[in-house]
Amino acid sequence: MRRKGFILLIIAVLASSCGEYEKLLKSSDAELKKEKALEYYEEGRYVRTAELLGQIMPRYRATSEAEELSWLMANTHYNMRDYLLAGNDYKVFSETYPYSEHAEEATFMTAYCDYMMSPRPELDQGYTLSAIEAFRYFQNRFPASDKVDDARGLIEEMQDKLVEKSYINARLYYDLNEYRAAVVALDNSLKEYPNTRHREELMFLKLESSFLYALNSVSAKQQERFQDTLDEYYSFVEEFPDSEFTDDVKDIFDVTADFLKIEETTE
Repeated sequence: MRRKGFILLIIAVLASSCGEYEKLLKSSDAELKKEKALEYYEEGRYVRTAELLGQIMPRYRATSEAEELSWLMANTHYNMRDYLLAGNDYKVFSETYPYSEHAEEATFMTAYCDYMMSPRPELDQGYTLSAIEAFRYFQNRFPASDKVDDARGLIEEMQDKLVEKSYINARLYYDLNEYRAAVVALDNSLKEYPNTRHREELMFLKLESSFLYALNSVSAKQQERFQDTLDEYYSFVEEFPDSEFTDDVKDIFDVTADFLKIEETTE
């Protein structure tokens, strides 16, 4: 019975709290709402904080309190993990109050919210590119900031993600047996990210795609396309003479050399 009574008491307290909050939402007392919004924020009740701030901020737009309320709203949305709204809030704040004590952090957080929305490499990397641009802007605007190194590290992390995205896209055509498109995509990836950790594999896939494209071409086109394969072969072995793909590379060369009637042997 005591347990049941305790549960009923908790329900009554919650109901009373909700009732008071509903009355507060309907109130026209902006100062009270501001005070309660600050209380809710300190308590970590961010949904209520955002609701109250959304109601009162227009009233404080032209006052000295507008800056702090705008900053509070941005942090509230961030703590709610609504990075889209938070990023926009921080951006607007940094543009509206460029000399604020929070301007540096707001500029950093604008980029960081895009970073938080950056998805895994397989997906569209629009937010990744936006974050890189925003972090670079932060570095240029606040070169003496103690967050510059953080920004640099996050940029490198996202650039690695772009490399992975490029690798995945290039490999996709190969996996689909679209060898002509694969050669183009692999070549573009290598040009865009020449220092990728996947360089050896990408160059081999480009060589093999060129070879398979030539092998499956109509006879009138094979001479030219096997010659392209031979060029890819020489580029590969020059850069990776001791490759893990050596056996496959040799097989490709043997078929290509036989077709082109080349007597040179691989060493």
